[in-house]
Amino acid sequence: MKREVGSSDGGKGKGHRKVVLLTFDVEDWFQVENLRSVFPPHTWGGCELRVERATRRLLDLLDRLEAFLKGTPASTYRRKIRATFFVLGWLAERIPWLVREIRDRGHEVASHGHGHLLCRDMEPGALEADIRRSRNVLEDVLGEPVVGYRAPGFSISPALLHILARVGFRYDSSYNSFGANPRYGRLDLAAFRKRGGLYETPTGLAEIPVSNLSFNGRVLPWAGGGYFRLAPLKIFSLGVQNMLRRDGLYVFYLHPWELDSGQPRVPVPDVLGRFRHYVNLKRTEAKLEGLVKALDRSSFLSCSDYLELLGP
Repeated sequence: MKREVGSSDGGKGKGHRKVVLLTFDVEDWFQVENLRSVFPPHTWGGCELRVERATRRLLDLLDRLEAFLKGTPASTYRRKIRATFFVLGWLAERIPWLVREIRDRGHEVASHGHGHLLCRDMEPGALEADIRRSRNVLEDVLGEPVVGYRAPGFSISPALLHILARVGFRYDSSYNSFGANPRYGRLDLAAFRKRGGLYETPTGLAEIPVSNLSFNGRVLPWAGGGYFRLAPLKIFSLGVQNMLRRDGLYVFYLHPWELDSGQPRVPVPDVLGRFRHYVNLKRTEAKLEGLVKALDRSSFLSCSDYLELLGP
């Protein structure tokens, strides 16, 4: 059964099941890079925490979608939706009950670092300390190992991968191939072995990139976030289905604050950053529901589930 989902045949085998990894970066509305000029980290303690309500809204949506999938006639490997929530350590220290609720409602908890600083802006020692602190907080809250990591702002680097492997993470999901965003880090994936839509590093760490669409030699941002909120649902779904036919795997990301249209509006000097943060927040929930329903013949797994299915 393990070879039916995400098998190494590149998704073209007769018994292949298409896999969608729904991933969510749990950070609050004031912690995002687009608002950093207004809310530097030393101001966070005075900001309204809205992430608990937004995350529960997301969890409730996943429950409703699971009930929908169980009622469809399509036969897939699993009918349960298991997502991965990359949780910021700063938040886990303040609302640990939310971290446990994510786990208790059937989803995987992974690390999003502690202070939400871009990895490239930190010295190696400080970066490792941030990574260890976040994992320690999450493991203390959960009482179980945390094996996955995603860098704030997809700020990946070879040095980050070495640190993650050294401190014992099983996988990373920080690579975003869309090159137009200067915050995204760069990585030479050609140096790694590709298998089942992910990459295996020489240190044994698995890299699970978020999914983008290639068209006429160009990379189009198709993994989620603000790009998902901007694109028409029908067109976005067609692009995802194209990637599933090609690779058998699609990796999506979103933030709970993107379902929170009632969050404060603040003046941001960066007009483009303000637009990217606030655009179409009212439509996010319905759009995510429509996307999952359009992909109802897929299996919705956590990142760890997918690694387990691939096997050693």
